[in-house]
Amino acid sequence: MSDLTDSLVDVSSDSFWEVGNYKRAVKRVDDGNRLCNDLMNCLHERARIEKSYATQLTEWAKRWRQLVEKGPQYGTVERAWFALMTEAEKVSDLHMEVKAALTGEDLEKVKNWQKDAYHKQMIGGFKETKEAEDGFRKAQKPWAKKLKEVDVMKKAYHNACKEEKTATSRENSSKLENNNPEAQKKLQEKVEKCQQEVQKTQERYSKALEELDKVTPQYMENMEQVFEQWQQFEDKRLRFFRELLLGVKQHLDLSPNHKYSTVYHTLEDTLQAADAQEDLRWFRSNHGPGMPMNWPQFEEWSMDLNRTLSRRETMRKHTDGVTLTGISQTTEQTSKASSSSSVAVASSSEAACLNPFDEDDDGEEEDEEEPVAAVERPKSSPVAVKREEVTAQTAGTVEKTAADRSDEEAGNPFASANANGNPFEDEPSSAEVCVPVRALYDYDGQEQDELTFKAGDQLMKMGEEDEQGWCKGRLSDGTVGLYPANYVEDLE
Repeated sequence: MSDLTDSLVDVSSDSFWEVGNYKRAVKRVDDGNRLCNDLMNCLHERARIEKSYATQLTEWAKRWRQLVEKGPQYGTVERAWFALMTEAEKVSDLHMEVKAALTGEDLEKVKNWQKDAYHKQMIGGFKETKEAEDGFRKAQKPWAKKLKEVDVMKKAYHNACKEEKTATSRENSSKLENNNPEAQKKLQEKVEKCQQEVQKTQERYSKALEELDKVTPQYMENMEQVFEQWQQFEDKRLRFFRELLLGVKQHLDLSPNHKYSTVYHTLEDTLQAADAQEDLRWFRSNHGPGMPMNWPQFEEWSMDLNRTLSRRETMRKHTDGVTLTGISQTTEQTSKASSSSSVAVASSSEAACLNPFDEDDDGEEEDEEEPVAAVERPKSSPVAVKREEVTAQTAGTVEKTAADRSDEEAGNPFASANANGNPFEDEPSSAEVCVPVRALYDYDGQEQDELTFKAGDQLMKMGEEDEQGWCKGRLSDGTVGLYPANYVEDLE
């Protein structure tokens, strides 16, 4: 018994065997339920990370694929570059599969296991927690009752010992002070009485310990049984967590996934296939000396080539390099092209793309051997002129002599010697057939004899359009010049 007593005294108050300390084992049940929630939150956050990474990979691949497509890279090296974007797209798909496995499979496993293992009560808490609490309390109750009795007996015994010691001290003091015999006798009786009380309380205390010692083995057995029951309950949770985390590892580890390894085998094959010599041969054939060329050939002289052509009439299409030639001109058109008078303000270089008869800045005729870029117009505007296409190239424009120009100006109905230098202001009104028209599109005159107007402006059409689709007209401010006929519509 003394050994058991010593063990109970020596054990710390934090021991499981102390009354009420089983509550930590009970709390483990609630902790298990909370750990299930924590595990689900952990997996859910990882799934969000996988999704975010997959989305960023996809956006990166899309953006750089567009940049490379629009960039100057070409050939097999371009395909090798594209392979990086393909790898990102494939890996993005795999990480989306990881995200789906985490949220759809692993999270559902935890949720279902938690639902089966922990059952909520109507009054709050879990059924398993209450069962654990009741089991430990029932196993500990008999021993706790005996322990309480021991504590009472111990307290009584200790108080009796204290009283005895006090009485003995008083008796000894009285002897030293030589008090009267009657007082000393009373103190002696008090000491004897305290000694008897100590003896009685000691016996009761020892008996209570013996009784506690008898129930202690049963108490330990009962507590062990209850504890082992909830050890098994916790063992199920720990094993489940272990198996689940192994499954999560399989979902996260892409190295054994054949699709993952295939992505990088394909990437390596594409990169290895990049051939600089092949790319250089392709560039030589498509953008270098390997391109075909229509070399200049000897051409016979003809009357059409002897005529002076304006740059507006020698414009060639950008797509097939056809040169405009053999176009008959009236005397008045030739006069307008050579006149030094200013009839319209020149537009900026951006507006030149709207004029189907563009000019060089120096006013010279363009080189016949150089192809001329096709003129762009607003998407909604019609073709500015009707071009007459021929297959022969012009040999050159014959320079006019001063005498020729004088003769042509003499027969030019648009020529004039007015003070303002406008060759159109003093024309005889009898030759005009004036029809009011409205501009459908903006047009900036590219030559001195062309009008400039905005969409919606009204002007007077003076005569019918020529064979090249140009008309003469007069603006509201009196300026007279040429304009594309299909840029306006009649008001009448």
